[in-house]
Amino acid sequence: MIDVFISHYNYWIVILLMMAGFYTVINHGNLIKKIAGLNIFQTSVFLLYISIGYVDNGTTPIVAEGFTRYANPLPHVLILTAIVVGVSTTALGLALVVRIKEAYGTIEEDEIQEQDMIP
Repeated sequence: MIDVFISHYNYWIVILLMMAGFYTVINHGNLIKKIAGLNIFQTSVFLLYISIGYVDNGTTPIVAEGFTRYANPLPHVLILTAIVVGVSTTALGLALVVRIKEAYGTIEEDEIQEQDMIP
């Protein structure tokens, strides 16, 4: 039973990172910390897809003598695309935080909501 846990350690890392990112998004009111938490969560999803796409003793999908197992490159290509989208989303989120800071003078969520409640 312990061998199953040890042999799938990468999935435990994914769960740990996912929960850490989720906790950061839920627990903190600072907008930059929320963006960092989303990035941690996103990284855990990347690791999950890469772990699923791994094939023992697999090689690139180029037909050659002596190879019978081939790895599917699609999960890795999708992750490369997701990384680019993630960097773009993070840049947009940080740009919005800068605009929020200019407009409200703070990046704390509760202080922004207090200022919106005052007529």
